[in-house]
Amino acid sequence: METKPPLPPFTAETAAQKVRMAEDAWNSRDPDRVVQVYTENSRWRNRAEFPVGRTEIREFLQRKWAKELDYRLIKEIWAYTDNRIAVRFAYEWHDEAGNWFRSYGNENWEFNEAGFMQRRFASINDLQIKPEDRLFHWPLGRRPDEHPGLSELGL
Repeated sequence: METKPPLPPFTAETAAQKVRMAEDAWNSRDPDRVVQVYTENSRWRNRAEFPVGRTEIREFLQRKWAKELDYRLIKEIWAYTDNRIAVRFAYEWHDEAGNWFRSYGNENWEFNEAGFMQRRFASINDLQIKPEDRLFHWPLGRRPDEHPGLSELGL
């Protein structure tokens, strides 16, 4: 049986590791990479969309990153239990017209015993920002380890 460590039950250390791994995957903006951590029949709620399964999730992510350009994300653990993790996040992006946004949100994740995410519930709000108000300036891809997190940025 394939597994996606770290596995539940989570500790503070393994939950934080799972969060950083998710952030890194999402910052790749590669739907094929991202969907590999979800169960085949994973259920999502993301804003007003409810994709089910890897195929629908992949299609959702392709649409997302075609619209949300130069996407950069920071996730931070909020809480955890045996097989669940709560996360808060913020990401910056711009649309085709060059308007910049910072999107804030919370996610609740539930994992199966093999470490795959089986349920994801996300609530997200978008705030238009001026280009000079951007805080996420690292090169596209993984956030450097030395870059401040949400708490350090006052977000």
